[in-house]
Amino acid sequence: MTYPPPAVRVLLILIVFLAALFDLRSRRIPNWLTVSGAVLGLGLNWFLGETSGLVFGAKGLGFAMLVYLPLYMIRAMGAGDVKLMAAIGAILGPMNWLGVFVLSALLGGPIALITAMSRGRLGQSFRNVLAILRDLAHFTPPYRRTAELDIHNPGAMTLPHGAIVALGVTAFL
Repeated sequence: MTYPPPAVRVLLILIVFLAALFDLRSRRIPNWLTVSGAVLGLGLNWFLGETSGLVFGAKGLGFAMLVYLPLYMIRAMGAGDVKLMAAIGAILGPMNWLGVFVLSALLGGPIALITAMSRGRLGQSFRNVLAILRDLAHFTPPYRRTAELDIHNPGAMTLPHGAIVALGVTAFL
């Protein structure tokens, strides 16, 4: 991992904090923000490192999509979350994106536990984790067997992932 240049840090902070605000307020991350973040990230990396910078950003975007697209396909993540992480990958490159991903997961886990406890759903959440592991081991999308595991279900317990990613980026920086 490398510490990003100041222009990259400013772009990253702007993108993730706007995404967090939108996600907290409306539980959606707008396309204009994620797509422009990805394009600006690729462009900025190209400007800073010419062709190698463009490849660096493209690898980060591709790596993020490789990790997050399957989560979207099993309805565990929204499309805005996928595009936000792709934009972060385009801005930071693959290894720095991985750092943000790990920090976001480490910070999001306790937040998810506290949320489940505060809603009286801790036991159900643990059962859901077991159901997810069981279904994935059998190559079955978890939402097919348990409707609560579909983020599109109004009864599903969801978190504003954009806000958690903003915390991960803050910890990374």
